[in-house]
Amino acid sequence: MIAVPAHRPAPSADAPHGAIRARYRRVRAETEALAAALSPEDQTIQSMDDASPTKWHRAHTSWFFETFLLVPHLEGYTTFDPAFRMVFNSYYEQVGPYHPRPQRGVLSRPGAAEVGAYRAHVDAGMERLLDVCDDRVAELVLIGTHHEQQHQELILTDIKHALSLSPLCPVYAAAAPEVAAAPLAPPGWWALEGGIHRVGFAPSGAPLEFAFDNEGPAHDALIRPCAIADRPVSNGEFRAFIDDGGYRRSELWLSEGWHLAREQGWEAPGYWRKGEDGEWRVYTLHGERTVRDDEPVCHVSYFEAAAYAQWAGKRLPTEFEWEVCARRFGAAEADDEVQRPHPRPLKPGIRQEVWEWTQSAYAPYPGFRAAEGALGEYNGKFMVNQQVLRGRSCATPFGHARPTYRNFFPASARWQFAGFRLAEDR
Repeated sequence: MIAVPAHRPAPSADAPHGAIRARYRRVRAETEALAAALSPEDQTIQSMDDASPTKWHRAHTSWFFETFLLVPHLEGYTTFDPAFRMVFNSYYEQVGPYHPRPQRGVLSRPGAAEVGAYRAHVDAGMERLLDVCDDRVAELVLIGTHHEQQHQELILTDIKHALSLSPLCPVYAAAAPEVAAAPLAPPGWWALEGGIHRVGFAPSGAPLEFAFDNEGPAHDALIRPCAIADRPVSNGEFRAFIDDGGYRRSELWLSEGWHLAREQGWEAPGYWRKGEDGEWRVYTLHGERTVRDDEPVCHVSYFEAAAYAQWAGKRLPTEFEWEVCARRFGAAEADDEVQRPHPRPLKPGIRQEVWEWTQSAYAPYPGFRAAEGALGEYNGKFMVNQQVLRGRSCATPFGHARPTYRNFFPASARWQFAGFRLAEDR
């Protein structure tokens, strides 16, 4: 996943290449730390067409730096393996042919160790490039680090799906110390007055400031009087929907979602299953455990979120309502660049740790123009048949969240760490 930035910062001492070098090193190390818990066999499997093997993510993010930075900008650079240009291209038509996404799991070679050697080769080249590059090339490095952080989140979502299919219920990482569950108070409501509100990314000139091109241009949006819940819907609240026959009541569902739920046998959020004692259990990156009622509901599709909202007599917020609330009430503050444990431990309570579906279709903002060249391919050509999610999740790397961030997936997607909060008209 990649997009060009929403703005191009002017050369300035406020954004020295040393800071970008430090960010590059940190991000690359974090990717390897995520993969370190996995065996070579773990890193090779692909559990569905929408997911990719861990070693493919590790290689593709290196392919990005090799293809868009080292080959065109570092004199004397030698590619690690010319065949990788095709094998680890994702979908960039202007770069050339690529291996089909559903078949990435059949690539037993190169192995995980050779991918590690590829990463080291690219890192050595990038160190040389950062010694001599100009500001425009340094900006491309910054793009590459954010691109790699997107793939860090995909490493976690994809391996969780793969490991969940094993009857052994493998543990990816040790869990944080368990905190006793406590009853949640009903959600409060943040009121928004009607009127014109400024939305979208507007650069401030801060060092290492970044946004993808789909976050801009900043523009005015009309918002009618409404209120948004001050926390996402919890597992306990969603359990009431299940117990009231929510998955069996067609009147609550959008037509496509209803037929998909029937076809795929949905009875609960993704990764939930009934234990022998009749209690709901859930598979997590920390292994299987009992569903906690005080955590945000996670791994639900847009269709499930919309059905719950209909059942509750509410609706989902638009992405603009969500963004204005985020700015005003701190619903999803931007992360800083400080390194902290990743993935974030799942935390009970009101802290937002799930991406949140909105009722907004993924479409270009007024004045959006896709950039020229291969780097402009990501966003513009995918602005159809997707829904916008806002916020971040427990799998989102630190330093990669901001109120204007527009994530997007098809309405049917459940393997992402996605939940939702409610809204109502006033």
